[in-house]
Amino acid sequence: MKYCKAYLLLACAVPFNYSLSDTLVNANSFFTFAESSYPALLSPTAPVTQELQGYYVRQYSDTDIYLGVKGDDIYALGEQLGPDVIYAGKLSDFISVAESDISDAILNNRRSECTYYADNLFSSVLDLKRNILFAGSLQITIDGDECVFKTNSIPNHDFNNNSAAFATNVSAVDAQFKISTEPRFAAGNTVISLQTDSAILLSGAKLDLLAAACFGVANEKIGCNDMAQPWRFDPMSPNNNFGTDGHNAHTQPDGSYHYHGNPLALFTQSPTVVSPVVGFAADGFPIFGSYIDDAGNMRAVTSSYQLKSGSRPIGAGNPGGSYDGTFVDDYEYVADSGDLDECNGMMQAGVYGYYVVNEYPWVLACYKGTPHSSFNKTAGGPPSGGGPPPGRGPPP
Repeated sequence: MKYCKAYLLLACAVPFNYSLSDTLVNANSFFTFAESSYPALLSPTAPVTQELQGYYVRQYSDTDIYLGVKGDDIYALGEQLGPDVIYAGKLSDFISVAESDISDAILNNRRSECTYYADNLFSSVLDLKRNILFAGSLQITIDGDECVFKTNSIPNHDFNNNSAAFATNVSAVDAQFKISTEPRFAAGNTVISLQTDSAILLSGAKLDLLAAACFGVANEKIGCNDMAQPWRFDPMSPNNNFGTDGHNAHTQPDGSYHYHGNPLALFTQSPTVVSPVVGFAADGFPIFGSYIDDAGNMRAVTSSYQLKSGSRPIGAGNPGGSYDGTFVDDYEYVADSGDLDECNGMMQAGVYGYYVVNEYPWVLACYKGTPHSSFNKTAGGPPSGGGPPPGRGPPP
């Protein structure tokens, strides 16, 4: 079928450098297969593979034909094929699609388009406390104008170290998330909520920033599902104990492993290299690690959220005490006080993305785009953010 009417779409590709977690290997395998199968059409063989707007492209100058791979989809155009981009099928229709072992992988791919990450990924990791091996699985495919992430929620790194106090043991939990291949800004921001998972990371585990725990609600460990309820505990505050492991993650009641902050194992935790994409938010925009190249100065980006000054109100329903980061309500956004905007993102080199920071709001505070409905939690599903282990809740 004809996909779009844009001859120049595949004709202006630029060279690239290969990075970890990328569909390039499978794309090049397909190009090699196609060239051996149709030598008269695809000549000369083995031209340089280039990239453009989510595509890997090869141009065959003798016949003026272009082949493009976008995720796991194949497209073609050229004089003998007509001026329209033609959809030719899936990579798996033509080649045996390779799998990639991402066990303990340090990411380094900075491409902002989710299509470049299409791959069948697996890992072998250890629950350290229980000494149990787990097999992680993350399949990223393209379905029309969406990237589809199918995961069993097991991360690509060992977990549950001695600092952890998980309320529930980790289990493999199948989940599927979808994002747009071309995310767009919405008319207004959407705040993160208890009803929506925040992001899917390239480890295979999700990001779920908020916790269902508020001052004065139930036992202050779980049950605070009303977003209007004030004084929500911040799971990442050192003043609270939410039982997270050395990767700022723990489990939900169904055993789903999820992060509340910096996924430390996924990118280099020092300003020696520019940080990669570590995942994608529910609205489709990429999430980058912490470090940027600021005119030759490698440094961490900074949040524009600051602790409020003074003391919290006292009286019924209020915790009193100083604003010290125990609650998310302890912070306020101060425009231009840091690098990042009110959602904890910024434009850099023409690309908007959110950034991991080691301070509130940790990854993102709101969405610039529209969250995909696949990130909505099912009715009766696990509470957002899980909760601290029994008997180890946040301090009163």
